[in-house]
Order: sequence, then structure tokens, then C-alpha cells
Amino acid sequence: MSMHEQIRNFIQDNLVVFDDEVEFSNEDNIFELGFVNSLFAMKLVTYIESEFNTTIESDEMDINNFNTIDNIVNFISSKTVYQ
Repeated sequence: MSMHEQIRNFIQDNLVVFDDEVEFSNEDNIFELGFVNSLFAMKLVTYIESEFNTTIESDEMDINNFNTIDNIVNFISSKTVYQ
């Protein structure tokens, strides 16, 4: 399973407001679509740290790193290259 699929599955599996008929692309802003609130954002960060064996520093907690699936994947990829 690709990293994109892993992130998408996590989002779909963990949002109580998620409707199976709602579709979103890897480029869609999941915050603007209303899929993510601050509590879920922290859950997403915890998942990323655990699943991809990385630590997200406080200065990396920028919404632009987490607002689309593509941005999340790029962020994780950049961290794993440098660790």
C-alpha cells in the first residue's frame, strides 16, 4: 500500500463525519473541506509519528504540512530522508 493510500485510509477510517460517498483528491485541502478539526489534527500527527517512525517537532506543526494528502506525504518523505 502506498503512503498516499495509508494516509487516505487513516483519514477515512477515523472521521466520524466521513461519508463513504464523499470523494476527495490528494490535492484537496482536508481542513477547508471540513474533514479535520484540531482534535483530529493531533490524532493525525500521532498516527504519522507512529506509523512512519518519525518525530514531528513543534516548529514543523504548520498547517501547510498537513492540509492535503500530497503535502502530508511530501512532509513525511522529507523527514525520513534527513533522519
